[in-house]
Amino acid sequence: MIDVVGEARDAEEALQMIRQLNPDLLFLDIQMPGLSGFELLDHLGGKVPQVIFTTAYQQHALRAFEVNALDYLLKPIAPERLALAISRLLPTHPGQIFVQDGDRCWIARLEDIFLLESEGNYTRLYFGQERPLIRRSLSALESQLDSHRFFRANRRQILNLAWIDSLRPSPSGGLVAVLRNGPPLLMSRRRSERLRNALSL
Repeated sequence: MIDVVGEARDAEEALQMIRQLNPDLLFLDIQMPGLSGFELLDHLGGKVPQVIFTTAYQQHALRAFEVNALDYLLKPIAPERLALAISRLLPTHPGQIFVQDGDRCWIARLEDIFLLESEGNYTRLYFGQERPLIRRSLSALESQLDSHRFFRANRRQILNLAWIDSLRPSPSGGLVAVLRNGPPLLMSRRRSERLRNALSL
């Protein structure tokens, strides 16, 4: 069953309602008063719901799927086409974040992000084969991450605990965490002890 929890007249109202209501699914137009649908997703910043674009403009379909939209419906929308789109909604909604680097956009699942790496006031995210650089500091992102899933390995890097392939001792007395699909991460003795506690080692 689908429960409609809110409708918005423009992008500004939509942003407020999304933050307040935290919906699982968002039906989003491309062209709206104030912001485009893509700009609205960018303004959400953190976790975003599943998105089905509903628009009269076919030329934006490619970009919609680049941000991992669930579907792209052209107006006027046939009832059977709407039903098919809704059927694609996963029973369990994984945590997701909207990521933009220049003209490229993604909706990345948090469980797929295996490393976050500081580059000054920016942070590089590692997921799949993608390495986007986003305009947020590592410390700002750390405050929004689940501490049971993500671990601050050192001043520059946060790792996803589920992606650790192995641990080995370092010459300095700490640990080196070897990630699946990622680089080895060197940790101090203090951080290594915290990691052992986090992994119950």
